[in-house]
Amino acid sequence: MSAFRKLKAYALGQNLDMDQTSAQLQAAEVPVSDAPCRGCADPCDEGHEEYPKFDVDMETEMLGSVKPYGRQIVISTGKSDWAREVTDASGSLAAFVSHVSSPGLFGGGGGKEKGRKEKDKPVNGATKAGVSGVFPADPAKIHKVTILNGSHRTVSDDDDKETVLVFPDYKVVTEVAVSPAGAEELWEHALSPSVNLHSTPRDTKGTSVKSWIIPYACVILLCSHKRRDNRCAIAAPKLEHTLTASLEREGWEVHSQVEAPSLSGPALEDDPVLSALASEEEQQTEILRRLHSIDAAHAESKRALILFCSHVGGHKYAGNVIINTPQGVSIWYGRVTPHEVDAIVKETIIGGRILPALLRGGMNLCHPGHKSLNDW
Repeated sequence: MSAFRKLKAYALGQNLDMDQTSAQLQAAEVPVSDAPCRGCADPCDEGHEEYPKFDVDMETEMLGSVKPYGRQIVISTGKSDWAREVTDASGSLAAFVSHVSSPGLFGGGGGKEKGRKEKDKPVNGATKAGVSGVFPADPAKIHKVTILNGSHRTVSDDDDKETVLVFPDYKVVTEVAVSPAGAEELWEHALSPSVNLHSTPRDTKGTSVKSWIIPYACVILLCSHKRRDNRCAIAAPKLEHTLTASLEREGWEVHSQVEAPSLSGPALEDDPVLSALASEEEQQTEILRRLHSIDAAHAESKRALILFCSHVGGHKYAGNVIINTPQGVSIWYGRVTPHEVDAIVKETIIGGRILPALLRGGMNLCHPGHKSLNDW
């Protein structure tokens, strides 16, 4: 590292010592791996795909580069590149949802901070142990909704309506109209801070949207947004290929499109078992039980979904990878190349442990009393 960047890092209070980072994460009860991120030689002797020469920031500390959010959505587009600012694309669902979730409308939590009431401001993105960029899964307190476009095609019965993945709820929502009314319906049904995790509004009369639990043990998002930064467009396809190969070697089935959720049973809104439960608490318990059953350790077959997505920030850290799991965990990794993929699969996806050198931040990473993020 140059003397100037080192001086700047110290002035900003950044920690450049991975041992110290690991200790900080462990103090916050984040399960940490001590395995090397790269298992191959340098230069590589295992045939991993190489990136062409492009500039990646290898010096600035990444931990803390994720801003707190309460929910993240991924909207079906069937594309791997989009307008530079997806929420500014006129007539798009991303733009409509951005408008609905802006301050002053429906108690929303997205959009710009200007004019936000004090009670609506997101909480600081740090755990009690002070790990910047690591925050709880609590949409009732962190109101911000981050809006991404995804490469998945819609699986709605009406092809003109979109399919939206919602995290950390781990839901797939179908029949979302591309209109202001459709965005408002999605907001009220699945995104508002008043919608609790692991629950479905009981009053669904007049609601056309349907939701299911996402039928995969993990959903991996790879930023491929070329119009924002060509580095991510170069990295994403290579990472998809390497992740697919690595997961398949471990016995996983890998999808690049969302399976029709109706194959797994009725929508949550129409489910007679959920409808028969007397309280929201009972409903949440049942949904958590179902989430538990699709976890890789309990599912009959281990399945992963890999999607390309739009800008997630931190493009100087390409490749950017977000791993979401049924437990409501969201792990943001940066500076990922095909050389680190095997470690990510074995240590993080299967082992449930964080690789500190790759961590940008994430949601629900603190698991007191557990040695793995996969423990329930």
